[in-house]
Amino acid sequence: MPRAEPTGRLRIVGGTLRGSRLDVPAAPGLRPTPDRVRETLFNWLAPFIQGASCLDLYAGTGALGIEALSRGAAQVDFVETDTRLVTLLRENLLRLKQTATVQRSDALQFLAANSTRYDIVFLDPPFTAGLWTEVASALEARDRLQPGALIYVESPAQEIPPMPPNWALHREGRAGAVRYALYRRV
Repeated sequence: MPRAEPTGRLRIVGGTLRGSRLDVPAAPGLRPTPDRVRETLFNWLAPFIQGASCLDLYAGTGALGIEALSRGAAQVDFVETDTRLVTLLRENLLRLKQTATVQRSDALQFLAANSTRYDIVFLDPPFTAGLWTEVASALEARDRLQPGALIYVESPAQEIPPMPPNWALHREGRAGAVRYALYRRV
C-alpha cells in the first residue's frame, strides 16, 4: 500500500524527544491531539507516567504514545487500522530511536487477543465511529486495566460518552470542539 504523504507536522511538546516533529498525513477521521491539549494532559499524567505501561488505541500519528515514551513510559503499544498510518508510525519510531509495539488491528480485536494490563490508556477513536463506550466496556470486560489505571478520552465537546461505573472523572477540559478527559479506574 502506498505511504501516507504528509500534509502537516506536529511536535512532541515535552520530555527527551521535545521538539521532535511527526508527519501528519491526510487520512479520513485523523485528528491529531493539538499541542496544548497534549501538554495539559501530560502535566496531569506527570506523577504517573514514569515506568508506566501504556496503550495508544486508535493511534493515528502516534503523538500521544510517542509523547508518553518521551516522558518516561516503560512501554507503549500502538493500535491502528490504517496500513499507511501504521507504516508512518513505525518509520517515526525508528527515526526517533524508540522501541514500541505497533499493531495493525481493530481496537476491539486487539483487546480480545492481547493479555497485557495497562497503567495508562489513550482512547481517542474517530468521532464519527462513536466507539468510546463500547471500547471502554471492552477494556473492563477483557481485564486490560491495572488497578488505578488512568484512561484519557477525547470526544466532541458537546458529547460526554458514558463510561464504566468504576471510572471516576479525574480531570477534564475543552479546546474548541473537543472535550478531553482523564478518568481513574477505582
